[in-house]
Amino acid sequence: MSDQIDILEEDLADEDDELIEADSDDAEVDTEAKEETDRYTAESTGDVTQIYLNEIGQSKLLTPDEERALSRRVVQGDFSARQKMIEHNLRLVVNIAKHYINRGMTLLDLIEEGNIGLMHALEKFDPERGFRFSTYATWWIRQSIERSIMNQSRTIRLPVHVIKELNVYLRAQRHLEASLGHEPAIEDIAHLVGKDVEEVRRVMSLNERVASLDAPLDIDPMLSIGESIPDEQHDGPEAILQNAEVERYVKEWLKQLNDKQRMVIERRYGLNGYEICTLEDLAANLNLTRERVRQIQIEALDQLRRILRRYGVARDVVL
Repeated sequence: MSDQIDILEEDLADEDDELIEADSDDAEVDTEAKEETDRYTAESTGDVTQIYLNEIGQSKLLTPDEERALSRRVVQGDFSARQKMIEHNLRLVVNIAKHYINRGMTLLDLIEEGNIGLMHALEKFDPERGFRFSTYATWWIRQSIERSIMNQSRTIRLPVHVIKELNVYLRAQRHLEASLGHEPAIEDIAHLVGKDVEEVRRVMSLNERVASLDAPLDIDPMLSIGESIPDEQHDGPEAILQNAEVERYVKEWLKQLNDKQRMVIERRYGLNGYEICTLEDLAANLNLTRERVRQIQIEALDQLRRILRRYGVARDVVL
């Protein structure tokens, strides 16, 4: 449900109310890394990289009990335990790094940056918090890789208004991929956002070699490069792991909407166990026009913003 709440957060932040279909992508980190050797041939990644992938593939995954025991030894300053924790989580780094191919860095460079994030995560990890190390480390690995990519491509080549338009089309593309189960045609994206096909094609072609601060990341469609840069004054990973508390707040706020507003928000964003619905589906179910459903959604988002202000809650702090 956390991804759906993230989408709701985006639309609460959208004062222009330029709503598009909710994105239901749920990014996962695959823990199996054997296929890396086949996928990245010597021609594309180099013999050194393949040797490395073969070597780390020999390390078995730790059980929760083994991980907890080693983590506690790491906290006590046990160097050998620290080395074992790193070695047994190198495959996690590879599986995350592979999502950043074609961002201007080689796979081996991405892995090296990810390993830095892995070591940083191990220094900060508290095994008594009750969650797995891989869950905690993923955030630090991502931000280490993404910061390196940022450092190598600081020049943003697209005007701000073009970046905004591009991101609308990319969000629509990800939604269609999730609902259709395959990559959508340009015509489908244009129909969803109500734009000319050739205009959508032209703008999306600009995405092939340019990464903007606001462009979503492959590893997590709801996270942008700019958002991934860590705030040194806050503990990002710990905040991410508080989803249950956030969901409780959202449920309470939704109760303050009227029945029709709550029904639309729950079904448009896939909250409280409901499937994500398109405007057309909701319009048919409620016997309303598509435009009226969109208006109800906008009214509900405005009401939620007022609720947040009434409680003195900053949207970017709680959501």
